[in-house]
Amino acid sequence: MPPSKVPNRNNSARGGKRKVKKKKESVASSNQIPIDDDDIYQEPLKRFVTPENQVKLTEEQLKEDIARVLTGDDPNVPKGVSKFSFKDRCYKPDPPGLSDHMAIHFVLKGSTLHVESEEYRLQKEREEAKAEEDAEYRKAMMENSDGGGGGNDGGGDLPEEELSQQQQQQQQGGDGGGGSGGASVAGDGHDKKNQFNYSERASQTFTNPPKSRGVSTEPPPVTQYSASITQWDIYDTYMSDHVLKMIEQQRESGGDKGSAGGGNGTNPGSSSGTSLGFEDRLAVLVDDDDDGRRDKDAVHSVKMAASLKIMERLVNQNAQDEIFQDFKYWEDASDPYREGEGSLLPLWRFSTDRSKRKQVTALCWNPRYTDLFAVGYGSYDFMRQGSGTICCFSLKNTSFPEFIFTTESGVTCLDFHPQHPSLLGVGCYDGTVMVYNLCNGGTKPIYTSSIKTGKHTDPVWQVHWQSEDLAKELNFYSISSDGRVANWSMSKNELKMEPVMQLKLVNAVKDEHHPPEQETTLTGLAGGRFFDFYL
Repeated sequence: MPPSKVPNRNNSARGGKRKVKKKKESVASSNQIPIDDDDIYQEPLKRFVTPENQVKLTEEQLKEDIARVLTGDDPNVPKGVSKFSFKDRCYKPDPPGLSDHMAIHFVLKGSTLHVESEEYRLQKEREEAKAEEDAEYRKAMMENSDGGGGGNDGGGDLPEEELSQQQQQQQQGGDGGGGSGGASVAGDGHDKKNQFNYSERASQTFTNPPKSRGVSTEPPPVTQYSASITQWDIYDTYMSDHVLKMIEQQRESGGDKGSAGGGNGTNPGSSSGTSLGFEDRLAVLVDDDDDGRRDKDAVHSVKMAASLKIMERLVNQNAQDEIFQDFKYWEDASDPYREGEGSLLPLWRFSTDRSKRKQVTALCWNPRYTDLFAVGYGSYDFMRQGSGTICCFSLKNTSFPEFIFTTESGVTCLDFHPQHPSLLGVGCYDGTVMVYNLCNGGTKPIYTSSIKTGKHTDPVWQVHWQSEDLAKELNFYSISSDGRVANWSMSKNELKMEPVMQLKLVNAVKDEHHPPEQETTLTGLAGGRFFDFYL
């Protein structure tokens, strides 16, 4: 095919130049100004327009460098987020996370392994084992091919059918090797791909799209419960539980567990059947213990002691019947005729072996039980002080005291609580105050003052209970020779001291005749002996 005619570039360029020259001549003729060829393409004029509201700056301000700090915070991330805390039941500010301002642009999951890692060693072993298998297979194929060729050469008289079968077997062997590498073995010992029976297989699976699934459930029911609890409630609960465990351990060690849990089915430790509360379990244990003790030791039981106590009182009242009659009905007929005078008839003499060589220092009658009074024993020999004794006598039994308590120091004062007649407040010579409970049956006080909780430094001369107030704990007041009046509060575990006032010495009236330099001032606290409340 002959080439097409190419237009003459020189002719076209020349024609263009002619046109430009004609235009130049026309422009020059109109303005009468000669124009060169280089001045044809002029740049447009630039005019700078200043807005009216633009701030006018000085040269120094224009030359000043203004720093701008670029931060990596994402402006689209919300700030000041608060979340509801179900633990604290209130809203709390959510602290910023580490990846809040991080933007991920590209992610590629790699498959690299460290050469010293266990995964790399296992993979290397698998590759080497696979390479050995391939080498053995190739070696076997080479031997088979060499043996087949020699047989054909040596025995060239083989029929065509046997030659075709050998060729098919070799092709099948080549296909089996092509499963992994798709190669057949040539006669020269080099691996070559089978260009007639080679195929590359690949498969592509679908990527399942991710799905988000949510389940909306009903919120669990919420019940509001409120209760008022104090320290003594917690203490009583722990102590009652401890007592219950001790009783159960004693029953298990004594072999009574089987008898308590069998037959009637009232085993307090079993969880089968109806679940018993703490009070019911304790009641079952106490009843079982009472039944066992009643059968084992009835002489030393509590009921026997109460019966013997009543019998002792009856015997004493029968033996002293005349004295009891005089106590109730005797009156002196001559008393109306003697103004300001009367007769005194001695009735009983209360004494014990423990109170020998001691002096009576305090006496107090019980406000509810009029036949009961407490006597405190000590010593008025202040240079030789010893232990003290408290004896509670009853007019129903004048031969022996109902209660006997021993103190480390001499007793100086006593007082019964007006609303709780079983509480007895005691003041001692060493400044200690104690509280006894007559209903406990023990010989130790339930409360004792100490240096840690507070204590008087001199003898306590009077204790007085305060009337019970529902808003406060049980308390009483005391006065001592150290010049302090203290209030003692009975908390759950200790006796707390709160100073109320101090008895200070008051100076005498100043005399105008004596100059101030000769005045003698007294410093210190005055000792207190007695006090009382104005009702």
